[in-house]
This record gives sequence, structure tokens and C-alpha cells, in this order.
Amino acid sequence: MSKKDKDTTVEEPQIEVNMQETQEEVQDALSVEEQLQEDLAKEKDKFMRLFAEFENYKKRTSKERVDLFKTASQDVMVAILPVLDDFERALTHIEEDKEAEELRKGVLLIYQKLMSTLEQKGLSKIEVNQGDTFNADNHEAVTQVPAPSDDLKGKIVDVIERGYKLGEKVIRFPKVVIGQ
Repeated sequence: MSKKDKDTTVEEPQIEVNMQETQEEVQDALSVEEQLQEDLAKEKDKFMRLFAEFENYKKRTSKERVDLFKTASQDVMVAILPVLDDFERALTHIEEDKEAEELRKGVLLIYQKLMSTLEQKGLSKIEVNQGDTFNADNHEAVTQVPAPSDDLKGKIVDVIERGYKLGEKVIRFPKVVIGQ
């Protein structure tokens, strides 16, 4: 063998070894890249979930804050409701007395002013009339009496106390008498 042949035979196995090492390195690099891609996808998913959770938290707290502002005066409103009831009773009794027309006008004026102020703050009456159908979700039954007529059976015969809402929240259910 000549020197040239020796060099060629020696180089071929080394080239094959180098190619195998290169292929293994490429496969290792691809494997590492795939692993990094998987890790990146996991982290991206984790980030998106966390971001969505944070957005939901912001929406929820914002809604709670708005609701709190709407009903912040609830305690004051509940405390004033008996005063409104007293005004209504006073107006009813004053209307019966024909001689107290000026007194009735004064009390009515004060009552209307108080009601308009409270309505501006979000208070509203729950309208309930005699003959309306009783609904346990919307009314508070105080008692049952024999119905004066058949068409009032299971219906509201009398309203004892008005009900009120503050915004969309019921702060006092109407107290009613039901016909049997």
C-alpha cells in the first residue's frame, strides 16, 4: 500500500465517526429544541390562564365596587323606611279630618320632598295592589284571612307595609295579607 492509500483508509472511518457524532449532535439538538418548544408552550399556556384569571378578577372586583356604591346607603335607607311608613299613616289619618287641610298639605309636601330625595338616591317602591297574585319570592305574608270573594282566594287582600328596592336589590319585601 502506498502512503496515499493509507491516508485514505484512515480518513474514511474517521469521517464516518464524525458523521455519526454530527448526526447524534443534530438529533440531540432537535431533541433539546423540541423540549424547549414544549416548555415554551407550557409556560405560554400558564401565562394565558393567569392573564385570563387576572382579567376575571378585575371584572369581578369592578362589578363588586359598582354594586357597593349603589347599595352603600342601604343601612340609612332601611333606617328611614319606618319614618316613611309613619308619614303615610299620618297622611291617611289627616285625610280623614276635613278641618286639617293646611296640615295635610304641609305633611304631604314634606313627604313628597323626602320621597323625591330618596328616589334620587336609588330608592323605589315595590308596587303591590289588592287583588295581585301572591308570590312568596316577592311578598312577605303576614297573615291569611277568609277571602271576601272567590276571586281573591290565594291573592293579596291587603298591603300592611310597602316594600322598597334600592337599585335592583330588595331592601324590604312588602308585607301583605292573603285571602284563603
